[in-house]
Amino acid sequence: MAATPAVDDAAGPDLATPPVESLPEDVPAEPETGRPCSVDDSPETSAGGYGVAADAKYVPFDVVGPTRRVLRNMSEVRHFFRVNDVPVFFVGATPFNLLGLDRWVRNLSYVSYYDGWDGAHPRIFTPKDKPAREFESGEDINNWLLRHHEVRAHIESRTPHGKRPKIALVFFNEETEEICEELGYDLILPKAELREMLDSKLVTTRLGNEVGVPSVPNILTSVDSWEDLRAQSEDNGLGTDLVVQTAYGDSGKTTFFIASEEDWKKHADEIVGHEVKVMKRINNVPVAVEAVQTSAGTIVGPFMTELTGYAELTPYRGGWCGNETFPDVLDDETRAVAASMVRRLGDRLGQEGYKGFFEVDVLVDTDTKDVYLGELNPRISGATAITQVTAGAYADIPLFLFHLLQYMDVEVQLDVDEINERWAELAAVDVWSQAVVKETGPGVARIDKAPRTGQYFVNADGELVFRRAALDWHQLQNSSEVFFMRIYGPGEFRWKGADLGIIVSVGRLQRATRDGLGLSIRAKHLIESFRNMYAVTPLVRPAGARGSAGLKA
Repeated sequence: MAATPAVDDAAGPDLATPPVESLPEDVPAEPETGRPCSVDDSPETSAGGYGVAADAKYVPFDVVGPTRRVLRNMSEVRHFFRVNDVPVFFVGATPFNLLGLDRWVRNLSYVSYYDGWDGAHPRIFTPKDKPAREFESGEDINNWLLRHHEVRAHIESRTPHGKRPKIALVFFNEETEEICEELGYDLILPKAELREMLDSKLVTTRLGNEVGVPSVPNILTSVDSWEDLRAQSEDNGLGTDLVVQTAYGDSGKTTFFIASEEDWKKHADEIVGHEVKVMKRINNVPVAVEAVQTSAGTIVGPFMTELTGYAELTPYRGGWCGNETFPDVLDDETRAVAASMVRRLGDRLGQEGYKGFFEVDVLVDTDTKDVYLGELNPRISGATAITQVTAGAYADIPLFLFHLLQYMDVEVQLDVDEINERWAELAAVDVWSQAVVKETGPGVARIDKAPRTGQYFVNADGELVFRRAALDWHQLQNSSEVFFMRIYGPGEFRWKGADLGIIVSVGRLQRATRDGLGLSIRAKHLIESFRNMYAVTPLVRPAGARGSAGLKA
């Protein structure tokens, strides 16, 4: 069984992923040993038919000259990344979270377990030697990749003498830190111990309370029976329609909706014996926002609605399955309130020693318009893909590059208030969506055929068809086109909860209904069309087959 992109998974008889269809053979040769990779190593429209990023150009080291070490404006920041000579590697089961940033940062590339491009992406390295084994978590797969002899050789060959490669990941732990220290890599993330503490939904709630960032009315407590839960919730004015969360884990799997004793019995084993957050259930719109805690303060990115719990996309009730950004995500007043909350929370994280990227889920009560803190994800998140193509990113730099600046040998003197004001103004011009397509049915099957990674469009007959190979979604022009990134391909397995692929669209995938938000007819057609492109052979469930891509924790 092939390993899952970033959380739970398993191993199987054959990890090779045969290409769905032959690619042109003009893929550029490997760069010379010891020579750092760059976007300009490939012809601009080559690489197996894929358009290659043209922004972060290769510049020979002997003509770059000294790089300014005090950056005072965006032009200097953009130039700094354009001629960057320090290799940056994003390591993970898939490159999705930071895909496209190689357009902005010279010498940024990807080390990935899964390769949806079948070797045609010039910036993605996938080891050939992948023996069958079981991965228990996203941290497990990342640590395996970092130790792999092919990966170590790849990183060494692209690291100039005297430089230390920078390593970014979504999932990491103290073992990851030990590996990077031994190998001489700089892990450009906050300490795992700090991240683990902040990952607790209970800690997030307490920190928010300290700086006036309230959560939905709640109590932090422990309960041992249905009667105990009812008594405590009624004593604290929470009513009987409740949401209970445990401290750690994917919100889709550790958030329990309890309004009756029958509901309690379904989830009691996960709740009893743990400190939990018991909340009043409200009608709300979940809104996601990414931010970066910098030495000068917190920079807040665009706000996005979340796709959650859609049966067409995920088998998990309440489970995250995508995002979209559009001008009316929040009105001006609510946006200002939410942005202020995120900045205060980010600055509080800074007091704990945290620096860099994080994501916050904000809940907007649809009845009262009150804004609440939902949860904190102290890491690169699944929403990052959208923030890279917003107007704010093109006016300044993608949000993640502010994170990179915190870990580079450079001093930055930027006006955080000015940047936040500009990003807030530019938020009114973007419409982007993404949806993670999970397997929703029971049972296990071997994939015999799968859709290619690339651009698709709806033809004159209303059919979704493949248009061209593509490196990422930056070249999408309008809502008639979508980008699909394949995760599992032929020869691999699918099972309930497995991430099959990701749809990225210029245009919305949700629409307003009488009951709130719902998937649009167009979105359902896209999802069904991509599912129909898979052909599988049902199997008995192999040992260890479980998990999902873990694109967002």
